[in-house]
Amino acid sequence: MKFQKWFLMFFLVFGLSLNNANIFAQDDDDDQQQPQMEEMDEEEWQRQMDELNAEKSQLTGKLTALNSEIDGLKSSLAEKQNNAKICEALIYTGVGNTKEGVADYRKKFEETEKKINGKVGTPADARKMYFDDIAKDKARCLPEFSDRYASMKKKLEDWENVKQPESGYTVVKGDCLWKISKMKYGSPYYWPAIWDANKNGVVNEAALKNKRHKTISNPNLIYPGQVLRIPALTDAQKKEAEMKSKKYRKVRKTKTDDVKDVKKEEPKKDVKKDVKKEEPKKDVKKDEKKDVKK
Repeated sequence: MKFQKWFLMFFLVFGLSLNNANIFAQDDDDDQQQPQMEEMDEEEWQRQMDELNAEKSQLTGKLTALNSEIDGLKSSLAEKQNNAKICEALIYTGVGNTKEGVADYRKKFEETEKKINGKVGTPADARKMYFDDIAKDKARCLPEFSDRYASMKKKLEDWENVKQPESGYTVVKGDCLWKISKMKYGSPYYWPAIWDANKNGVVNEAALKNKRHKTISNPNLIYPGQVLRIPALTDAQKKEAEMKSKKYRKVRKTKTDDVKDVKKEEPKKDVKKDVKKEEPKKDVKKDEKKDVKK
C-alpha cells in the first residue's frame, strides 16, 4: 500500500513539472513572435507629420472643388427643371388643356385601351366609355398618347367590322319594317338596313307564288309568309341606317305638307261667296227705279 501511494505521488509531481515547462515555453514563443517597437526620434516624427498635413491639404482642396462642382450642377438642374415646367405649360396650352386635365384624360385613355385590347363588352360600350371623348380631345396628339391612340382606333374599327351571321324573320299579319327593326335591334330607326338586305330578294323567294312578293321594292309593302334577311349591324351601319330613316321621314313629311298647302290655297266655297258679293241684283234694280222717277 505504501508503495502505491509513493508511486501515485511521483506521477503527480512529474506531471505538474511537465505542464509548467510547456507554459514557460509558450511564453517564450509569444515574446519572440511580437514585433519589437522601434523608437522614433523627433526628426522622423516631424517628417511624417509634414507628409500627413500635406496629404490633408491636398484632400481638402479636392473636397472644395467637388463641392463647388456640386453647387454648379444643382444650379444647372434647377434651371433645366424650370425650363421643363415652362415647356410643359406651353404643351398643355397647345392642346387646350392643363396638367390636371391631362391626368384625367390619361385615366380615361388607359381604361378604354384595356377594354378595346381585351374586347370587354361591345364596341358601342368602348365608344361611350370613353373612346369618343378621347378622339375629340387634342391631348391625343401628345407623344405619350399619339401612337397608342392610332393603334387603339384601328383595333376598335376592326372589332366593329367583324361580321355576324345573318338571321331570318317570317312576316306575319300586321308587321312592318319599323316594327321588325324595333323587335330585332331594339330601335325602329334601323329598318332601312332590313330593306336594303331584301331589296334584291327575300330568303324564301323561290317558294313564293306571287312574283311581286319575292323582293321588297317598296318599304311600306311587305307580305305575310315572306322570310326576310335580318343582317347583323355594326355601330357604323346602325348610324348609317338611322340617318337614312330620318332622311326618309323628312322627305315624306315635306311632300305631305306640300299637298296640304295646295289644297288650302283656294277653296271652292270662298270663290262662290266672292262672286255673289261683287254685284248684288237687288242693288241694281233699286238704282234703276230711282233714275226713272227722277
